[in-house]
Amino acid sequence: MLTMGIVLPVFPAAAGGLDTQVLHHVMLAGPIVKLILLILIVFSVVSWAVIFMKIKMFSGINRIHDDFARAFAEGKGLPALYERAQKGSRAPMTEVFRAGYIELTRINRERGEMPPPGSRFPTENVTRAMNKAAYEQIGTLEEFLPFLATTGSAAPFIGLFGTVWGIMNAFSGIASSGSATLATVAPGIAEALVATAIGLMAAIPAVIAYNYFLNRIRVIHTRVDGFTVEFINFLDRKIDKG
Repeated sequence: MLTMGIVLPVFPAAAGGLDTQVLHHVMLAGPIVKLILLILIVFSVVSWAVIFMKIKMFSGINRIHDDFARAFAEGKGLPALYERAQKGSRAPMTEVFRAGYIELTRINRERGEMPPPGSRFPTENVTRAMNKAAYEQIGTLEEFLPFLATTGSAAPFIGLFGTVWGIMNAFSGIASSGSATLATVAPGIAEALVATAIGLMAAIPAVIAYNYFLNRIRVIHTRVDGFTVEFINFLDRKIDKG
């Protein structure tokens, strides 16, 4: 019990002292290492901004897709669905529907109303228009993801460069002082390890987020492709019924 009473209060003080020493070594780092740390911090801040923006965007897309797919399944008329897609919040599914409906309207205007049963209707034109809109929407969803990929791949190497530079400073300190004591080596090694740590702190969330968002985009693309098939099937059934 006496040992516990002596040891437990030591840990917070040691942790606080470690944090202070790390900050102290960062402040004493050379201009090159400070520049590297600044670059890594900028990468990290921008990456987190992209992550939060994408999370909010994908959450809204899922809600819009659920509502629009439910309205389509309930059999609402195409003009009503188009008005809903036109006035409501935009999402890949609604934009794909708008492209298909506009192409359908253009065909009907050029050929007259729906052709009689048994005649050929160019649904492939509608499919191409919807597929084109889908690819454009997927491209929009992929915006800023290359930055996350770049951060995930480049940040560790930028941190490694800071590490190498810090170790070089450590050996330079040894050469200047003529002794290899821990007090001589520690500052350079400390700033080197800080650069490595910050590089990993910037890279790891970016890599995780990049893979997560890519998976979300694949799911959305699959769902939009499925909606396109349902829409074309709806047109085929309507033509067959006349």
